[in-house]
Amino acid sequence: MAVYNLGSINIDHVYQVPHLPAPGETLTALSYAMGLGGKGGNQSVAAARAGARALHIGAVGAEGAWARAALAGYGVDISHVTVGPVPTGHAIINVDPKAENSIVIYSGANQTLDEAAISAALAGASTGDTLLLQNETSGQVIAARLAAAHGMRVVYSAAPFDLAAVQAVLPYATLLVMNEGEAAQLRAGLGALPATDTIITKGAQGAEWLCAGFEPLFVPAFRGDAHRYHRRGRLLYRYSGGSVGCRPGPFLRDAARRGGGGDSGYPPRRRAGDADRSGGGRVFTLSTWRQTARRHPRAF
Repeated sequence: MAVYNLGSINIDHVYQVPHLPAPGETLTALSYAMGLGGKGGNQSVAAARAGARALHIGAVGAEGAWARAALAGYGVDISHVTVGPVPTGHAIINVDPKAENSIVIYSGANQTLDEAAISAALAGASTGDTLLLQNETSGQVIAARLAAAHGMRVVYSAAPFDLAAVQAVLPYATLLVMNEGEAAQLRAGLGALPATDTIITKGAQGAEWLCAGFEPLFVPAFRGDAHRYHRRGRLLYRYSGGSVGCRPGPFLRDAARRGGGGDSGYPPRRRAGDADRSGGGRVFTLSTWRQTARRHPRAF
Protein backbone atom coordinates (compact mmCIF):
# COMPACT_ATOMS: atom_id res chain seq x y z
CA MET A 1 0.00 0.00 0.00
CA ALA A 2 1.33 3.43 -0.96
CA VAL A 3 0.36 6.63 0.82
CA TYR A 4 0.33 9.72 -1.37
CA ASN A 5 0.13 13.02 0.47
CA LEU A 6 -0.79 16.31 -1.16
CA GLY A 7 0.49 18.16 1.86
CA SER A 8 1.94 21.32 3.25
CA ILE A 9 5.61 21.62 4.12
CA ASN A 10 6.20 24.28 6.77
CA ILE A 11 9.07 25.53 8.84
CA ASP A 12 7.63 25.41 12.34
CA HIS A 13 8.52 27.92 15.03
CA VAL A 14 7.28 26.36 18.28
CA TYR A 15 7.00 28.37 21.50
CA GLN A 16 6.21 26.77 24.85
CA VAL A 17 4.18 29.39 26.73
CA PRO A 18 2.73 29.56 30.26
CA HIS A 19 -0.73 30.08 28.74
CA LEU A 20 -2.12 30.96 25.34
CA PRO A 21 -1.94 34.73 24.82
CA ALA A 22 -5.09 36.82 25.20
CA PRO A 23 -5.84 39.57 22.64
CA GLY A 24 -3.26 42.32 23.03
CA GLU A 25 -1.17 40.35 25.54
CA THR A 26 2.60 40.01 25.20
CA LEU A 27 4.10 36.79 26.62
CA THR A 28 7.62 35.61 27.30
CA ALA A 29 8.08 32.11 25.90
CA LEU A 30 9.48 29.38 28.14
CA SER A 31 11.33 27.73 25.25
CA TYR A 32 11.68 27.79 21.47
CA ALA A 33 12.35 25.18 18.79
CA MET A 34 12.40 25.20 15.00
CA GLY A 35 11.57 22.10 12.99
CA LEU A 36 10.11 20.49 9.93
CA GLY A 37 6.33 20.73 10.03
CA GLY A 38 3.09 21.41 8.26
CA LYS A 39 0.15 19.05 8.55
CA GLY A 40 1.29 17.35 5.37
CA GLY A 41 4.94 17.09 6.33
CA ASN A 42 4.02 15.60 9.69
CA GLN A 43 1.76 13.02 8.05
CA SER A 44 4.32 11.92 5.49
CA VAL A 45 7.02 11.43 8.13
CA ALA A 46 4.64 9.42 10.31
CA ALA A 47 3.50 7.26 7.40
CA ALA A 48 7.09 6.49 6.39
CA ARG A 49 8.09 5.72 9.97
CA ALA A 50 5.08 3.44 10.30
CA GLY A 51 6.33 1.34 7.41
CA ALA A 52 4.26 2.69 4.53
CA ARG A 53 5.63 3.77 1.18
CA ALA A 54 5.05 7.51 1.58
CA LEU A 55 5.13 9.84 -1.42
CA HIS A 56 4.84 13.56 -0.74
CA ILE A 57 3.38 16.02 -3.24
CA GLY A 58 4.39 19.56 -2.32
CA ALA A 59 6.63 22.58 -2.79
CA VAL A 60 9.21 24.64 -0.91
CA GLY A 61 11.16 27.81 -1.56
CA ALA A 62 14.92 27.91 -2.05
CA GLU A 63 15.49 28.62 1.66
CA GLY A 64 13.46 25.52 2.52
CA ALA A 65 15.59 23.02 0.62
CA TRP A 66 16.70 21.59 3.99
CA ALA A 67 13.07 20.69 4.74
CA ARG A 68 12.84 18.73 1.49
CA ALA A 69 16.06 16.93 2.35
CA ALA A 70 14.77 16.23 5.86
CA LEU A 71 11.68 14.52 4.45
CA ALA A 72 13.90 12.32 2.32
CA GLY A 73 15.99 11.53 5.38
CA TYR A 74 12.90 10.17 7.11
CA GLY A 75 12.21 7.82 4.19
CA VAL A 76 9.65 9.93 2.32
CA ASP A 77 9.73 9.88 -1.49
CA ILE A 78 10.28 13.53 -2.50
CA SER A 79 10.26 13.05 -6.27
CA HIS A 80 7.22 15.34 -6.46
CA VAL A 81 8.38 18.02 -4.02
CA THR A 82 9.49 21.00 -6.10
CA VAL A 83 11.74 23.92 -5.20
CA GLY A 84 10.48 27.25 -6.54
CA PRO A 85 10.68 31.04 -6.14
CA VAL A 86 7.87 31.40 -3.54
CA PRO A 87 9.11 31.19 0.08
CA THR A 88 8.47 28.04 2.09
CA GLY A 89 5.37 28.05 4.27
CA HIS A 90 5.87 28.52 7.97
CA ALA A 91 3.90 28.32 11.19
CA ILE A 92 4.01 30.16 14.51
CA ILE A 93 2.88 27.65 17.16
CA ASN A 94 2.15 28.50 20.80
CA VAL A 95 1.73 25.48 23.12
CA ASP A 96 0.59 25.73 26.75
CA PRO A 97 1.38 23.25 29.58
CA LYS A 98 -1.89 21.36 28.93
CA ALA A 99 -0.93 20.79 25.28
CA GLU A 100 -3.54 23.22 23.94
CA ASN A 101 -2.16 25.25 21.07
CA SER A 102 -2.72 28.31 18.94
CA ILE A 103 -1.29 28.34 15.41
CA VAL A 104 -0.82 30.97 12.71
CA ILE A 105 0.40 29.78 9.32
CA TYR A 106 1.82 31.43 6.21
CA SER A 107 1.03 29.27 3.18
CA GLY A 108 3.81 30.36 0.84
CA ALA A 109 4.91 27.68 -1.63
CA ASN A 110 2.17 25.34 -0.43
CA GLN A 111 -0.29 27.29 -2.58
CA THR A 112 1.67 26.93 -5.83
CA LEU A 113 0.70 23.32 -6.68
CA ASP A 114 -1.14 23.03 -9.99
CA GLU A 115 -3.14 20.34 -11.80
CA ALA A 116 -0.23 19.24 -13.99
CA ALA A 117 2.02 18.57 -11.00
CA ILE A 118 -0.70 16.74 -9.06
CA SER A 119 -1.72 14.64 -12.07
CA ALA A 120 1.89 13.63 -12.73
CA ALA A 121 2.39 12.67 -9.09
CA LEU A 122 -0.74 10.49 -8.97
CA ALA A 123 -0.14 8.84 -12.34
CA GLY A 124 1.51 5.86 -10.66
CA ALA A 125 -1.17 5.34 -8.00
CA SER A 126 -3.12 2.09 -7.81
CA THR A 127 -6.46 0.91 -6.47
CA GLY A 128 -6.21 0.56 -2.70
CA ASP A 129 -3.57 3.26 -2.28
CA THR A 130 -4.35 6.18 0.04
CA LEU A 131 -4.37 9.91 -0.61
CA LEU A 132 -4.03 12.27 2.36
CA LEU A 133 -5.32 15.84 2.02
CA GLN A 134 -5.53 18.95 4.19
CA ASN A 135 -6.58 22.55 3.56
CA GLU A 136 -3.04 23.94 3.65
CA THR A 137 -2.27 23.55 -0.07
CA SER A 138 -3.84 24.30 -3.40
CA GLY A 139 -5.36 21.56 -5.56
CA GLN A 140 -7.31 19.47 -3.04
CA VAL A 141 -10.38 18.99 -5.25
CA ILE A 142 -8.28 18.11 -8.29
CA ALA A 143 -6.30 15.57 -6.28
CA ALA A 144 -9.41 14.07 -4.64
CA ARG A 145 -11.13 13.64 -8.00
CA LEU A 146 -8.07 12.00 -9.57
CA ALA A 147 -7.61 9.74 -6.55
CA ALA A 148 -11.21 8.57 -6.69
CA ALA A 149 -10.77 7.77 -10.38
CA HIS A 150 -7.75 5.62 -9.45
CA GLY A 151 -9.79 3.75 -6.80
CA MET A 152 -7.80 5.25 -3.95
CA ARG A 153 -8.96 5.97 -0.40
CA VAL A 154 -9.18 9.71 0.26
CA VAL A 155 -8.50 10.77 3.86
CA TYR A 156 -9.29 14.47 4.28
CA SER A 157 -8.31 16.66 7.21
CA ALA A 158 -10.61 19.68 7.02
CA ALA A 159 -8.16 22.14 8.55
CA PRO A 160 -7.82 25.05 8.47
CA PHE A 161 -11.60 24.91 8.22
CA ASP A 162 -13.32 26.33 5.15
CA LEU A 163 -16.90 25.28 4.48
CA ALA A 164 -16.69 25.69 0.70
CA ALA A 165 -13.50 23.62 0.57
CA VAL A 166 -15.08 20.83 2.63
CA GLN A 167 -18.19 20.76 0.45
CA ALA A 168 -16.03 20.49 -2.66
CA VAL A 169 -13.92 17.57 -1.37
CA LEU A 170 -16.66 15.62 0.48
CA PRO A 171 -18.02 13.78 -2.61
CA TYR A 172 -14.63 12.05 -2.95
CA ALA A 173 -13.71 11.58 0.73
CA THR A 174 -13.49 8.14 2.34
CA LEU A 175 -12.64 9.47 5.80
CA LEU A 176 -13.15 13.00 7.14
CA VAL A 177 -11.00 14.21 10.06
CA MET A 178 -11.75 17.31 12.16
CA ASN A 179 -11.31 18.68 15.64
CA GLU A 180 -14.30 19.70 17.78
CA GLY A 181 -14.30 23.30 16.59
CA GLU A 182 -14.20 22.32 12.93
CA ALA A 183 -16.96 19.75 13.47
CA ALA A 184 -19.12 22.44 15.09
CA GLN A 185 -18.55 24.75 12.13
CA LEU A 186 -19.45 22.00 9.69
CA ARG A 187 -22.65 21.18 11.60
CA ALA A 188 -23.58 24.86 11.56
CA GLY A 189 -22.88 25.15 7.85
CA LEU A 190 -24.61 21.95 6.71
CA GLY A 191 -27.19 21.51 9.46
CA ALA A 192 -25.67 18.12 10.40
CA LEU A 193 -22.48 16.14 9.95
CA PRO A 194 -22.28 14.29 6.61
CA ALA A 195 -22.69 10.51 6.40
CA THR A 196 -18.99 10.18 5.51
CA ASP A 197 -16.98 8.21 8.08
CA THR A 198 -15.52 10.80 10.45
CA ILE A 199 -12.89 11.15 13.16
CA ILE A 200 -13.35 14.05 15.59
CA THR A 201 -10.33 14.81 17.77
CA LYS A 202 -11.02 16.36 21.17
CA GLY A 203 -7.66 17.38 22.55
CA ALA A 204 -7.13 16.19 26.11
CA GLN A 205 -10.51 14.40 25.99
CA GLY A 206 -9.36 11.98 23.29
CA ALA A 207 -11.12 11.31 19.97
CA GLU A 208 -14.32 9.90 18.51
CA TRP A 209 -14.70 7.76 15.38
CA LEU A 210 -18.15 8.04 13.77
CA CYS A 211 -19.21 5.31 11.36
CA ALA A 212 -22.59 5.36 9.63
CA GLY A 213 -24.71 2.51 10.97
CA PHE A 214 -22.51 1.80 14.00
CA GLU A 215 -22.17 3.12 17.52
CA PRO A 216 -19.51 5.86 17.86
CA LEU A 217 -16.09 4.64 18.98
CA PHE A 218 -14.53 6.85 21.66
CA VAL A 219 -10.81 6.69 22.47
CA PRO A 220 -9.61 8.55 25.59
CA ALA A 221 -6.35 10.46 25.51
CA PHE A 222 -3.31 8.95 27.19
CA ARG A 223 -1.48 10.67 30.01
CA GLY A 224 1.99 11.87 29.16
CA ASP A 225 4.37 14.78 28.75
CA ALA A 226 1.92 17.27 27.25
CA HIS A 227 4.41 19.63 25.63
CA ARG A 228 5.95 16.74 23.65
CA TYR A 229 2.74 15.10 22.50
CA HIS A 230 0.37 17.94 21.71
CA ARG A 231 -0.14 16.50 18.21
CA ARG A 232 -1.77 13.24 19.28
CA GLY A 233 -4.97 14.06 17.33
CA ARG A 234 -2.96 14.36 14.12
CA LEU A 235 -1.22 11.10 14.96
CA LEU A 236 -4.58 9.34 15.23
CA TYR A 237 -5.43 10.69 11.77
CA ARG A 238 -2.19 9.46 10.25
CA TYR A 239 -2.38 5.96 11.66
CA SER A 240 -6.05 5.61 10.75
CA GLY A 241 -5.32 6.09 7.05
CA GLY A 242 -4.61 2.41 6.50
CA SER A 243 -8.16 1.29 7.19
CA VAL A 244 -10.52 0.15 4.45
CA GLY A 245 -13.74 2.05 5.06
CA CYS A 246 -15.13 2.05 8.57
CA ARG A 247 -15.27 -1.37 10.20
CA PRO A 248 -16.62 -2.17 13.65
CA GLY A 249 -14.83 -4.41 16.10
CA PRO A 250 -11.22 -4.95 17.08
CA PHE A 251 -9.52 -3.41 14.05
CA LEU A 252 -10.97 0.05 14.61
CA ARG A 253 -10.34 -0.14 18.33
CA ASP A 254 -6.75 -1.21 17.75
CA ALA A 255 -6.00 1.41 15.08
CA ALA A 256 -7.65 4.18 17.07
CA ARG A 257 -5.96 3.20 20.33
CA ARG A 258 -2.54 3.05 18.73
CA GLY A 259 -3.09 6.26 16.80
CA GLY A 260 -4.24 7.99 19.97
CA GLY A 261 -1.20 6.77 21.84
CA GLY A 262 -3.12 4.62 24.28
CA ASP A 263 -1.34 1.26 24.14
CA SER A 264 1.74 -0.27 25.75
CA GLY A 265 4.98 1.18 24.51
CA TYR A 266 3.39 4.46 23.49
CA PRO A 267 3.86 7.39 23.03
CA PRO A 268 6.63 6.83 20.47
CA ARG A 269 10.06 8.08 21.42
CA ARG A 270 12.92 9.55 19.46
CA ARG A 271 15.70 7.24 18.41
CA ALA A 272 19.28 8.07 19.29
CA GLY A 273 20.75 10.15 16.50
CA ASP A 274 17.47 11.58 15.16
CA ALA A 275 18.07 15.06 13.80
CA ASP A 276 17.19 17.93 16.13
CA ARG A 277 15.31 19.62 13.29
CA SER A 278 12.61 17.00 13.54
CA GLY A 279 10.73 19.28 15.92
CA GLY A 280 10.72 17.28 19.14
CA GLY A 281 7.77 14.89 19.35
CA ARG A 282 7.26 14.80 15.59
CA VAL A 283 9.45 11.78 14.96
CA PHE A 284 7.19 8.73 15.26
CA THR A 285 9.04 5.42 15.42
CA LEU A 286 6.38 2.83 16.24
CA SER A 287 5.40 0.76 13.19
CA THR A 288 1.73 0.99 13.96
CA TRP A 289 0.39 0.05 10.55
CA ARG A 290 2.58 -3.06 10.46
CA GLN A 291 1.54 -4.16 13.93
CA THR A 292 -2.14 -3.56 13.20
CA ALA A 293 -1.88 -5.43 9.89
CA ARG A 294 -0.42 -8.47 11.66
CA ARG A 295 -3.29 -8.45 14.16
CA HIS A 296 -6.05 -7.78 11.60
CA PRO A 297 -4.76 -8.76 8.13
CA ARG A 298 -8.21 -8.67 6.53
CA ALA A 299 -8.47 -4.96 7.24
CA PHE A 300 -5.78 -4.21 4.65
